Order: sequence, then C-alpha cells, then structure tokens
Amino acid sequence: MDDNFDDYFMHDNPEEQSQPQERQETEQEREDREIAEATIERRHNTVRIMLIIAIVAMVLFLVGWGWTRYFSPYEQGQYKGWVLHVASQGTLFKTFEGQMLVIAYADDSIARRDTISFCIQQDTVARQAMRWNADGRRLVIDYERYRSMLPWRGTAHVVVTAIAMDSDRIERLEPQPVAPTETD
Repeated sequence: MDDNFDDYFMHDNPEEQSQPQERQETEQEREDREIAEATIERRHNTVRIMLIIAIVAMVLFLVGWGWTRYFSPYEQGQYKGWVLHVASQGTLFKTFEGQMLVIAYADDSIARRDTISFCIQQDTVARQAMRWNADGRRLVIDYERYRSMLPWRGTAHVVVTAIAMDSDRIERLEPQPVAPTETD
C-alpha cells in the first residue's frame, strides 16, 4: 500500500517536524504587504461629519436668534411728552423704570394720548429725568426698543438712551386756563 503522506516517525530530526515550512512570498505579495503596512486606514464617517455640521448649524442659528432677540434693537427713535414718574426698581438688578405721556398728532386737529413704559440703565439719564419730571417740562427721549427683556435692562421693552428738554416749545403739564367766552 502506497500512501502519499509523510509519517511522523520518518523524520530523523524532531525540529523539522515541529516547524512548519514557510511559504515563499512572491514579488507582488511583498509589494502589497509593504503598501498595506505603510498606509493609514481612514474611515469615512459621513454620518459623523453630517452630525457635526448639523450641531454647528444649530449653534449658529441659536446664537443669531438670541442676538437679534435680546441684544439688537429693532426700533430706534424719539418720543416727545411728559414723564409721569421715574422710580428705581428691582431686587438684584436695579434699574430705573418710568412712564411717559406721549401726544401723537395724526393731523392738525386730532391728538392721540398714549402712555409708554420705559426703563433707564444709566444713572445720570435717570437723575435728569427725575429732576425734569418734578418741573413738569416736556421732554424728548431717545430710545431703543427690543423684542425681549433682560433682567439687567428692566421690565420694559423700551430702553431710554438719552433725554433732553423739548426745544420746540416748553410747556408745563398743568392745564392751561381757558379764556371765558361771552354768552348772549
């Protein structure tokens, strides 16, 4: 009986039995192995990149929204009228809160009276408003209107930035006497 298998006991040297024979590497296999060892495998995680882009876009949107809502005034202008009162309010953040009687003329004969609430952040402007309020003078205030309130800006959407006496005509808040009319 002829078998093509090597017998375990046929080898003279036991070291030859325990070591498997190394296979010779071809030129192409050696080049492929060297290239594989030299290159760094990079994973292309498109999901991770898209998630980072989405988070950055959300953060930019929230910062822009917060800036336009709380720190960027959407209206700037002037009011003319009489300051009714100015008082310091707040527990943690002290601001000066006040009200003003504004007369808006639609045309020559129609006058509309409105009261607006405002806050003043600067002490010097608040002191001027208090002093001129006591005199009953007509004042002009420069203001900025914000969409939302912040605790250190007061409880009103209108923030007064400057105040001055009305130079057009200085009137008192007291009612003017009416001349008596003749009746038949």
